[in-house]
Amino acid sequence: MAERLKRLGLVGELSAEFAGTMILILFGCGVVAQVVAGGALTTPPGGLGNHDSIAWAWGLGVTLGVYVAARLSGAHLNPAVTVALATFKGFPWRKVAPYALAQTAGAFVAALIVRWNYTEALAKADPGHTIKTQGVFSTLPANGNPNLPVHEWGAFRDQIIGTAILLLLILAVTDLLNTPPGANLAPFIVGLIVVAIGMAWGTNAGYAINPARDFGPRLASFITGYGTAWRDQYGNLYFWVPIVGPLIGGLLGAGLYKAFIGRFLPTAEPEPPGRVPTPEE
Repeated sequence: MAERLKRLGLVGELSAEFAGTMILILFGCGVVAQVVAGGALTTPPGGLGNHDSIAWAWGLGVTLGVYVAARLSGAHLNPAVTVALATFKGFPWRKVAPYALAQTAGAFVAALIVRWNYTEALAKADPGHTIKTQGVFSTLPANGNPNLPVHEWGAFRDQIIGTAILLLLILAVTDLLNTPPGANLAPFIVGLIVVAIGMAWGTNAGYAINPARDFGPRLASFITGYGTAWRDQYGNLYFWVPIVGPLIGGLLGAGLYKAFIGRFLPTAEPEPPGRVPTPEE
C-alpha cells in the first residue's frame, strides 16, 4: 500500500511538471508566434508586439506555470533547476530523469498547440518554415540574426551565465532561511527574474535557460515542417547549446549561492517578527 501511494505521489508530481511547463510554453512560444509571425503580417510590420512583450509574457508564463504546479511538485519546470536542486538541496536523484522527461513532454505538447493555432500566420509569414520563424519555437545564436557575429560557443557562454543568474536568484528567493517573499508571492518574483534576464541577457542566444523549454518545442517544430530545426542560421549543429549550457550554468549558479550566501545563513528558520513565546518555552 505504501509503495502504491509512493508511485501515485510521483505520478502526481510528474503530472504537475507536465502541466506547469505546458502553461509556460503556451505563453512563451505563443507570444513569440504573435510577434514574429503575426507581426510580420501587419501594416506597418511588427504591430503586434516587440521584445518587451516577449520578455513579459515569458515571465508571466513562468509565474502562472509555477502557480499551477508548485503544490504537487515544487514547480521546477526546468531540468537545470531539477539537477541543481538534486545537487545542492537534497532533491532525490531518482526523480531527476522523470522530472526532466515530464517537463520536456509538457513543452513539446504546448509547442504543438502553438504550431497548430498559428498555422495560417506561420505559413503566410514563412512558407518554407525556415530559420525566419524557427525562433518561435527554439532559440538561435543572436536570435537568428546573421549580421550579429555570435556563433554556438558565444551562445554557449551566454547560456551558462544566464542560467547561473537564474538559479542563484531562485535559490535566494525560495530559501526559507533567507528573506523569502511572503503571501505566496515567490512565483511572481521568479517570473520577474525571467523578465529581467530576458531584457538584459536576450541578445546573444535568446535566453532559453531551460533545456526542456528549448528541446521540446524544437522537436515539435521539426516534426511539423521545420527541417533545419537542429541547426543555426550558419548551418552548424546547435540544439545541444541550450541543453548543455543551462545544465552547467544551473550548477554554477546554485553553487555560487551556497558558497556566498547559503553557508552563512542560520541553521534554523528564524522566528517571525513579533512572535510571542508560549508559557511552555
